[in-house]
Amino acid sequence: MAAADKVDPIHQFQIHPIIPLHIGGYDVSFTNSSLFMVVTIVLASAFLYWSTASRALIPGRLQSVSEMAYEFVGNMLRDAAGKQGMQFFPLVFSLFMFVLVANLIGLFPYFFTVTSHIIVTFTLAILVIGTVVVYGFAKHGLGFLKLFVPHGVPGLLLPLVVAIEVISFVSRPVSLSVRLFANMLAGHITLKVFSGFVVSLSALGAVGIAGSVLPLAMAVALTALELLVAFLQAYVFAVLTCMYLNDALHPSH
Repeated sequence: MAAADKVDPIHQFQIHPIIPLHIGGYDVSFTNSSLFMVVTIVLASAFLYWSTASRALIPGRLQSVSEMAYEFVGNMLRDAAGKQGMQFFPLVFSLFMFVLVANLIGLFPYFFTVTSHIIVTFTLAILVIGTVVVYGFAKHGLGFLKLFVPHGVPGLLLPLVVAIEVISFVSRPVSLSVRLFANMLAGHITLKVFSGFVVSLSALGAVGIAGSVLPLAMAVALTALELLVAFLQAYVFAVLTCMYLNDALHPSH
């Protein structure tokens, strides 16, 4: 069973309880997923704190990275939602850093990728859409419903267009969460499969070792690709969040 787990591409996504805990008949155990979410938050917070602690006029390397991340998210938010959107900067920056660090942690062997689980990404997506709905109604009242009524639509087509807009809005948390979850899941499965080829072929002796060169090269290339995907998916999640928040600020089409 242990040998099979080493080459099983799905085994890496299994959740195991570290501290079993049941309350009121519900399983609220502290799992490996919970552990790595805590690790993600601690690492992201520690990096931002220590890199900006000196607040040097001439920033060092770590401070420069932190300032670049700050400006990157700030510019993204201003471009998508205008200056008013900066009130959501703490939310967008926190989501960006959480997704990015979680993705990067998952690239290390024997580490757990929390963003490869739909429940995690869907919770983040619900947080975003929930913020949009709550803020939209709080600021605009029923005027927020203008989001579903585009200007210039003929009266005969209006019911159909409104229905399409509502369905599109309701599907946002699904598309936002599945995009991140599916990319991380597929990438790690593919990487695990090629790594398994290397291990299996290497066990066949000299001929197997020679044959493992190609899958090893593919595994290295996929690792580099996954590093790019880790940044790209954090960016996509953040930029879509900015676009959705713009709807809360400016619901009129």
